[in-house]
Amino acid sequence: MSLPDLPNPRPGPAPGHVYLVGAGPGDPELLTLRGARLVAGADAIVYDNLVSPAIVDLAPASAERHYVGKKAADHTLPQDDINQLLVRLAQAGKRVVRLKGGDPFIFGRGGEEMEVLVAAGITVEVVPGVTAAAGIAAYAGIPLTHRDHARSVVFTTGFLKDGALDLDWPMLARRGQTLVIYMGISRLPDICRELVAHGLPADTPAGVVERGTTPAQRVAVGTLANLPQVVADEGIRPPALTIVGDVVGLYPRLAWFAPDSAPVAHPPHAGCTVVHRGDDQE
Repeated sequence: MSLPDLPNPRPGPAPGHVYLVGAGPGDPELLTLRGARLVAGADAIVYDNLVSPAIVDLAPASAERHYVGKKAADHTLPQDDINQLLVRLAQAGKRVVRLKGGDPFIFGRGGEEMEVLVAAGITVEVVPGVTAAAGIAAYAGIPLTHRDHARSVVFTTGFLKDGALDLDWPMLARRGQTLVIYMGISRLPDICRELVAHGLPADTPAGVVERGTTPAQRVAVGTLANLPQVVADEGIRPPALTIVGDVVGLYPRLAWFAPDSAPVAHPPHAGCTVVHRGDDQE
């Protein structure tokens, strides 16, 4: 793929350097130009489950490809092993691109990986990506902020490091804001119950978007009172993003993206997430 010439382009990937690149939420066209240039010049690609195969395929045929994707209760490599893989590849003089779904610094463990690399004396560049909250909400036609409905937006995770659901519920349950929950679908009944218990009305609009920005995107909407049942009835599975707030009431009026009703299967590719509905990655 040829990329446009831009004035004063930044240097390409350097040997022994690691690039933490956000690959976006699923649609390969949401990858940044900087990210595409670095992938195209990489010696080694280390990529997650939610990275589109089309983005991995931008790498040269000669580039090493290391799939390190995580699904619920199924990690190809533990995080410590991923960290050390990045160190080894960089110390071997490779141009290393670490591809992460969404944005590396928003629930992507990019900070953890960068800490290890910096401690090992390895230079790192971070390339932001379209985070799931922004990209998936946009493709679902749910604006995260709106002058009539939401003055602020909060991102949180529904799955903490120790598996607990010990969140700041009073802060999350404030009215007049949009709440976006990453990795929360497996705990959705608990999340909805806690938000109501801490002050949000049970009829607050809420929705879940499965495989957002891809041809397999599905949207299920309801209220805090009934969303878990709606999601169960629709058979929604991870990866999925939960959005809570009055802005969800604008769906489907603002919906514009028309995903394929029957996505065409393609050859197996490590980390593929586009049409395989059995995946448990959140």
